[in-house]
Amino acid sequence: MLRIFGATNPKCVLSCHFHLACARTESNKRFSEKLVDGPQFEDFLKNDVKEYNGKLKLDIGESGRLRLPPWLKTEIPMGKSYSRIKAQLKQLRLSTVCEEARCPNIGECWGGGSHGTATATIMLMGDTCTRGCRFCSVKTARKPPPLDAEEPINTASAIVDWGLDYVVLTSVDRDDLKDGGASHIASTVKEIKKRSSILVECLVPDFRGDEDCVATIVNCNLDVFAHNIETVERLTPFVRDMRARYRQSLAVLKAAKKFNPNLITKSSIMLGLGETNQEVEQTLQDLRDAGVDAVTLGQYMQPTKRHLKVVEYVTPQKFKAWENLGNQLGFLYTASGPLVRSSYKAGEYFLANILKQRKKQQIDSHTTS
Repeated sequence: MLRIFGATNPKCVLSCHFHLACARTESNKRFSEKLVDGPQFEDFLKNDVKEYNGKLKLDIGESGRLRLPPWLKTEIPMGKSYSRIKAQLKQLRLSTVCEEARCPNIGECWGGGSHGTATATIMLMGDTCTRGCRFCSVKTARKPPPLDAEEPINTASAIVDWGLDYVVLTSVDRDDLKDGGASHIASTVKEIKKRSSILVECLVPDFRGDEDCVATIVNCNLDVFAHNIETVERLTPFVRDMRARYRQSLAVLKAAKKFNPNLITKSSIMLGLGETNQEVEQTLQDLRDAGVDAVTLGQYMQPTKRHLKVVEYVTPQKFKAWENLGNQLGFLYTASGPLVRSSYKAGEYFLANILKQRKKQQIDSHTTS
């Protein structure tokens, strides 16, 4: 999929209106001061939830379902931007992970939100996955339709026309392909980079642990390498497809750093599946030990009755505590909140600033040397 972020062209197809420049301050300020002056992660969340006394966690052996707490109740998708994006994506016959995965942020992202950030996510390599994780509502099949050979060029051309600053490319798992689709994803990145200076993040599968596939992605000139650990080690066999192993995911993230130590790596954890505090702490530590730079933590939401039930609704205060721990462990960026997903506009804003600052420093160093 590709996440559409921060359009600077007011006539772009998806009418994305977020300008990173709006958060920039005077050039004589240090980079850290610029980040402080810009919108913070909390600015992208609603903080007007009063104290909630309802039940937040299922007891052992309890078969019922928890009621949705107020901080997870989002507005019904609506508005001109939402309607326009939906219509345009349908016309282009593109599959969006926003809809396939029933993301709770779809109204906020597609509608623009209070910060005018219109985003959408489109899956590369089709809308059918070869794996059947118990938390995901994307449809599955042993042998999905063949890849569209024109997709890398067509996708890149569309992105350039939309005038974007930052995109996230991800995909379904394609275990039916020898390289898991790594060359297809890499080709898309290369086509984008040929045409523009857009920052590209790739949220990729584990490629069955094949380091050659990881190297293919790392060497395609992307800016951020992302792969989601999803949950703690104990719950992995029950939450993810049996081919998606905890240690295998850590090895993929570690391999990305091995091939390019300067590359920003990123991962994500879902909470509310029955994990303990100690297990979350261990997972965060494992990610840091694997060299991961950025991490997101969000609430698991049951997409349909056929999927895993929510065991616990984690409070915003607890998410804040995980954010603090992430900062203590030394992550470059920690996004932690009930509605946070692996690709989230506040995180993309932050990473975009870091990447642009790094590129500026490289240019300055080259000029002075």
